[in-house]
Amino acid sequence: MAALLAEGMTPDDHLLDIGCGALRLGHKAVPFLKRGHYWGTDASLALMRHGRIHELPDPARLPEDHLVEDAAFAFPGIPETITLAIAFGVFTHLPAPMLATALGNLRRFPNLKAALFTVFHSDEAGPTRQPDGVVTHPDRPPYHVGTAATEAAIRAAGFIPRLKPMLLPRGQVLWSATPPQIP
Repeated sequence: MAALLAEGMTPDDHLLDIGCGALRLGHKAVPFLKRGHYWGTDASLALMRHGRIHELPDPARLPEDHLVEDAAFAFPGIPETITLAIAFGVFTHLPAPMLATALGNLRRFPNLKAALFTVFHSDEAGPTRQPDGVVTHPDRPPYHVGTAATEAAIRAAGFIPRLKPMLLPRGQVLWSATPPQIP
């Protein structure tokens, strides 16, 4: 929530929580946003449904059809009203090309103000020990990607990259990808 609030999220925003799992963020975002303004995607519909029932103070605030099974980052059925997107701790578990796919597919949301996501950074060709001790890899989970490669993926998708200064768990770094028309 802190990253989204720092990005200027208000209850009027329409949030897409990519890789939302059991609603780790959703249990805070759903009560904050206006009813129907939260959408979540994950590879497991069962996990999202479990989170809806067991993590939300009022599950009725989140329509079940706002939870979309999507392992390919295609965002099927997600409305064009999305204004913010976040993928926290998602791309640390996936090969770098999946980030490029997700960013490219986010371009279809005309009202998107920013997409936030985390990665581990390293330009090493082999394993890298991150600041908290976790060892990341270029070719297996947990994955790392170079700073320049991350910035290039954001630009290739038509966004402006901004590395955010927030201190995150396990040494992850936070990026914001914004459309060119957003200052």
